Order: sequence, then C-alpha cells, then structure tokens
Amino acid sequence: MRIAIVHDWLDTWGGAENVLTVLLDLYPDADLYAIVDFLSAEDRARLGGRKVRTSFIQRLPFARRQFRKYLPLMPRAVERFDLSAYDLIISSSHAAAKGARTGPAQYHICLCYSPARYAWEFEQQYLDDAGLDRWPLAGLARSAMRRFREWDLRAAKRVDRFVAISAYIARRIERCYGRSAEVIYPPVDVARYAVAAVERSPFYLTLSRLVPYKRVDLLVAAFAAMPDRQLVVAGDGPDMHALVAAAPANIRLLGRVSDAERDRLLATARAFIFAAEEDFGIAPLEAQACGTPVIAFCRGGAAETIYGLDSATPTGVFFAEQTPAAIRDAVMRFEQSADRITAAACRANAQRFDVAAFRQRFGEFVSTSFDAFRIARGSA
Repeated sequence: MRIAIVHDWLDTWGGAENVLTVLLDLYPDADLYAIVDFLSAEDRARLGGRKVRTSFIQRLPFARRQFRKYLPLMPRAVERFDLSAYDLIISSSHAAAKGARTGPAQYHICLCYSPARYAWEFEQQYLDDAGLDRWPLAGLARSAMRRFREWDLRAAKRVDRFVAISAYIARRIERCYGRSAEVIYPPVDVARYAVAAVERSPFYLTLSRLVPYKRVDLLVAAFAAMPDRQLVVAGDGPDMHALVAAAPANIRLLGRVSDAERDRLLATARAFIFAAEEDFGIAPLEAQACGTPVIAFCRGGAAETIYGLDSATPTGVFFAEQTPAAIRDAVMRFEQSADRITAAACRANAQRFDVAAFRQRFGEFVSTSFDAFRIARGSA
C-alpha cells in the first residue's frame, strides 16, 4: 500500500508539526507533501531527512515571509499535487491540505486540527492581523475569503473520513462541513517530562505565542491586581511590546526560551495558567505530565483534558469567563484547594494522551477504515 501525507505548510515548528512527526514515524514509507517548506535546518532535521514535495507557491515572490497572503492560491496549489499513485492519502490539515484530489480507488482520511479559523470564524481578526482591513483591500480580501470558504466546503465533501483532535473540533467540523468526525486526541510526549523530585517555586506560568486570541493580556491584568503573586510568561509574538508596557514588577516576560528552560519552568511552576479558547491545547497537558496543576478557561479542548475540582482526582481549576476577575478568583480557589491536586493525578491524566495511545488509536482507525473501503470496493 502506497501512502501520501499532505500537510498544509512547513515554516515554523508547532503542535501540528509534532503530530506530523508521529505520523511519519507511524508510516515510515509515506511520501510527504506540503504547500511550502521554509523550515530552518534545525527544524527540518526533526523530519528525519524526509524529502518534502512542495507546490508552485514555494517559488513565488516573497513566499518565504509572505506565503500566507497567497491563501487564495492554496486551493489550486494543493489540487495540483499528483497523488494518483497512492492508495491512501492522509491530510494533516487546518487550512487547505484536505483539498487534495483523489480518485474513486483512493481513500482519503483528514486529520483535522480545525476548519480554517480565519475563513469560518475569525475573518475580521485575520484581516486586521494581515493589514487587509481597509478599503479597498478589505472588500477584495472578504471576497477572496468567501471564495475560499466555498472551496473549503467542496473540498470537505471529498474527504472519506474525518478525524478531529477534540470533541470541540468535531462539533466545529459538523457545524462548518456537515460531516461527522472520529475524535482522536493528538500525542503528548509524556516520557519527555519524567517526574523527578523537584522543589516547586512560587511563580505561576504561562507558555504561549503572544498573539491576541491567547489572551495573555488577561493574565497580565489579573496578576497586576495581585502584586504579591508572581507570573512568568514564556513566549514571543506581536503582542510582546504591549504586554511588556503593561506588566508590573511581579510579572516577568522571558520571550522565547530554550526547550531545556521550557521544561524546567513547567516542572517547577506552582501552577500553569491558560486563558485561551484552544482547539486542543497541548501546553496544559505538558504541564500535567510534569505533575503541575493547571488553571484554565473552561472552553475548547481544555474542558476535555483537565479534571476540575468537581472530580474525585482533580488536576486543575477552571474559570468560566475570560476576564481578569474570573482569573483572580480561580487563582484563589486553586490556592484554597491545592492540597487536593496531586502530581500523581496530573501525571496519570496526561498519560491518557501519550504518543503510544495516539499511535494505537490512529493506526487502528486508519487500518479498519481502509480495510472496510477495500472490502466495499471488492478489492480486498
């Protein structure tokens, strides 16, 4: 059986790329396609020397820094991939990869991180961030986005089976595409975070790209009103300057940190704090893998990966509103109930999402689905 894996794009390393490495390990003979590949040499090494077949967008002017502005061309780019030699296509998609064209004798499974957020739910934020929110560019951009949504809906109909990274995303797939999805949680490298006897520090921690939807601004505002408590923010992004300007002395913004420093912070923080409404949210699980409790907004993937104080074995505390006041209240409730949240419970919860669990569930899903397809076609 010949397999192709189609990934949206490769430019920086993130959660989708961590999943991609597990897919490549699970299917070592698969060929890899991506709309563009601008990974650094260090990040590309994580692909194990795998050749990446790219689209014509790779060669367009300014693509290295501005390829996202070629979004209107991405449907054409992904549809031009010649996948006719493959029996099974696995798309790893939060944008256009699901649009890979297949024939009736081919089977297509889409591992969907989300329907394209900027096209379906956050169009205005995308236009603002891209500087396309003013006339006449705004009208042209909205028209292009509408055409992308129309294409995206057609492309979704060509997928044989969807896999969603959370129940939250499965509901979004149903809402946007009218398709059901199997829920298989992404892999977390729990073994990397072996729990050792460490001394907890008094600081609260968040690890995040500093972009608006992560709502790090709410954490800064909350801790600005709690000057006797420390907040450490690790990560970089376009909001860094504004956050530094707003942060008082009890809040430290470290910028981008090394992997070793990241792991140390996760292992020694009093608690990890998370204000975003994420599709899945891997950082709270990495914190739990270190035995660190989590304080999180009770929406999105976090509601599926953390046990709150109403559980017999809680691993964190939820807050119901994205406001500084709600965050401060959650910190107080955490401190009052901290003795109920054990490192062992946090670690055990994280184990549910280990790499081995993903490999088994995804591998079995692919095998069972593809075998059923072949039997239905009479080619088994």
